[in-house]
Amino acid sequence: MFSNAVKLLTLNRFDIKVDPSWLIIAALITWSLSKQYFPATYPGQGGWIYLAMGLAAMLGFFMSLLLHELSHSIVARRFGLPIKGITLFLFGGVAEMEQEPQTASVELWVALAGPAMSLMLAFGFWVLAGVLSIIPMSGEVVQVMSYLAAVNLVLAIFNLVPAFPLDGGRVLRAYLWQRSGDILKATEIASKWGAAFAYVLMGQGIFSLFQGAQVAGLWQLLIGAFLLFAARGSYQNQLARTVFADKTVRALMVPNPVTVSPERTLSELVNLIMLRHRVSFVPVVENDVLLGHIDTAVLGGLDRENWANTRVGDVFVGLTDDVTVDPDMAVQDLMSRIAKHRQRKFLVVEDQRLLGVITLVDLLEYLNLSQQLERNSMNLNQNPPPLNQQDADFERRF
Repeated sequence: MFSNAVKLLTLNRFDIKVDPSWLIIAALITWSLSKQYFPATYPGQGGWIYLAMGLAAMLGFFMSLLLHELSHSIVARRFGLPIKGITLFLFGGVAEMEQEPQTASVELWVALAGPAMSLMLAFGFWVLAGVLSIIPMSGEVVQVMSYLAAVNLVLAIFNLVPAFPLDGGRVLRAYLWQRSGDILKATEIASKWGAAFAYVLMGQGIFSLFQGAQVAGLWQLLIGAFLLFAARGSYQNQLARTVFADKTVRALMVPNPVTVSPERTLSELVNLIMLRHRVSFVPVVENDVLLGHIDTAVLGGLDRENWANTRVGDVFVGLTDDVTVDPDMAVQDLMSRIAKHRQRKFLVVEDQRLLGVITLVDLLEYLNLSQQLERNSMNLNQNPPPLNQQDADFERRF
C-alpha cells in the first residue's frame, strides 16, 4: 500500500515509516497553526515564535498519532496478530496488520486500544498545560500543550465514530460479529456505516466550500473520499478472505491452457492464438517442455511491421520465480503476492510441468460470481417463489 514509504527507525520491533504524502499534511498543519491558530489564541508574538510553536505542535500531533497506532499494534501482537509496521501518511497513521483478528473479542480490544491511548494523551497534555501555566515565561509551551490536549481529544472522538474502518467502526463490527457469528455480514454492515459517514463528510465539505472555507472544505472532501474508498475496500478484502479461505491455485487455475511454440512468428501468435482464444498471456512450450511466456507487454515493445518476421523464441520471457506458482499455494497467499510484487499473471507449474495459468482477472471473476450467487441466494430466501397449484395441493395433503 505504501511502496514509497521510508523507514525511520525500529521501535519495539515495529518498523516506523513515513510516506512522502506525510510531508504535505505536515506542512499544511504547521502553516495553519503558525499563521492562524496560535496568532488567534496567543496574540502579540513574533512570526518566528509562531513558526516554532507550529512546528512543535505538528511534531507533537504526529507523535500522538504514532502512539495511537502503537497501542493498536501492541495489543494486536499480544493476541498473536503479526504487524508489519506503522506508517505515517497524508491522512494520519496506520498500523499495517498482516491478518484480521480471529475473534470478535480480539477485534474489540485491538480497536479500543487506539482511542484509549488518545484519551490518556489528552488528559496528560491537559494536566501538563495546567502545571506549566503557573511557571512564568512558559506561555508558548502551555499553548502547545493545550493544543495537543484538544487535538488528542478530537482524535479519540473522531475515531470512535461507528464508521468502518475507523476504530468505532471496528467496535461496531465486533459487536455485529459477536451477535451473528458472520464476519462477512458484520463487515458489510459496518462498511455501509462507514460509507454513509464518508458521504456526510463530503457533503459538509461541499457546504464549507460554498461558505468560503476553502481549506476546511477541501480537507473534509479528501478525508471523506479516503474513508469511502477504505470502507469499500475493506469489505472487498474481507469478501476475498472469506471466499478464498480454503481455496488453492489448483482449484481456480485455467487448466490445459493454449500454448505457443517458439518457432511461431509474432503475427501467428496474435492472429491464431491471442485473438482467436481471447488471451493476452501465453505459455511458450516446446516438446512438452515449458520455456517461459509471452504477453501483450512484450508485443507492445516491438514494431508491428516486424511481427511477421520475428519468432516467439527470439523475444519470449524465460521462466522466473516471479511468474511461476505451485498448484497447492493458497489463493490468499497468491493475492498477497500480487499486491506485493504487482505481477498479475502466473504459470502454474509442478515438477517443471505446466498445469495451467491463473491471473488476477480469474480471481476477480470468481469473486464477483461468488458475490452475485450469495446475493441471489439471500434474495431467494427472503422472497421465495410462489407455489404453483400442484405444489400447493401436495403441501395440503402432507
